Amino acid sequence: MILEAKDLTFRYPRQRGGAAVERVSLTLRSGERVGLSAPSGRGKTTLCKLLAGWERPERGQVLLDGAPLPSQGFCPVQLLWQHPEEAVDPLLRLGTTLYEAGPVDPAAAEGLGIQPGWLERYPMELSGGELQRICVVRALGPELKFLLCDEASAMLDLVTQARLWRFLLAQAEERNLGLLVVSHDRPLLEQVCTRILSWEDISP
Repeated sequence: MILEAKDLTFRYPRQRGGAAVERVSLTLRSGERVGLSAPSGRGKTTLCKLLAGWERPERGQVLLDGAPLPSQGFCPVQLLWQHPEEAVDPLLRLGTTLYEAGPVDPAAAEGLGIQPGWLERYPMELSGGELQRICVVRALGPELKFLLCDEASAMLDLVTQARLWRFLLAQAEERNLGLLVVSHDRPLLEQVCTRILSWEDISP
């Protein structure tokens, strides 16, 4: 399976100056772990939103095996944010948030050390690392094909970082997932990715 960004351009409403993303092209295949490193402000998070279908490009296309992303149901391309609190509804218990995305794999929840009691809590009652693990399990639906990790471990302590990446790499290997890993941490990219791109590699 192939995820393609073809000549994407996007600007936010009332944005001044140049586009947030301009003429970006990227190809990610199943089983690949591609790292993307670029200075802040280049549009990495916006690109991830476009690839996951959270935003629609002004020009260009996002294609999954040559077809547009599905507009309904579980999207095979999921995004993990740097700040997990921004990806959940603060007014919903986490069990509701988790199961809204579909069935949960008990082995995945166990592998990430998710405690059943967490699901009765609200997001503010968990640490950032605990909340990110909830977001990871929510993203790992059976239809998942590509996972976009936008500085997904940057805010976590070293022990939690290591646990998260061991789990994600095992899942990617077992399920032949494609990973896009966006990070300023070059040693991390060199450790977990099969190839590394700079912003200049994907945008003229």
